[in-house]
Amino acid sequence: MTTSKESGGNKNSISGGNAQKSGSGNSQGPAKRGFAAMDQHQQREIASKGGQAAHQKGTAHEFDSEEARRAGQKGGEAVSRNREHMADIGRKGGESRQSAARNAAAASGGGEAAAKGSRQGSKEKDKDKTD
Repeated sequence: MTTSKESGGNKNSISGGNAQKSGSGNSQGPAKRGFAAMDQHQQREIASKGGQAAHQKGTAHEFDSEEARRAGQKGGEAVSRNREHMADIGRKGGESRQSAARNAAAASGGGEAAAKGSRQGSKEKDKDKTD
């Protein structure tokens, strides 16, 4: 395998010859080599060819619906362990609901329950009507 210095200008070293970094005084980790040194487009082309070959050979893995469901469930469990992230999601949902209720109240010249964004307000009104 030839390096970018030996080949006199390799198209893989798009970033000005930094595809292979020297280890002296560089605190960014080891130099990228081989597949990691390629640009993303080239990596995707090579990976695509590998996937096509596996399908032609008959050894490619394909998810069935049950396997995909289990994988999604695992991902959901992993995400839900981050309590801060889940709190942010809930907060955004609450803000969105309040905003929608306020907009609806403004459009209809609505009442107090709609202005608060309360879902229970409409249920209580329905109870009063039935009693």
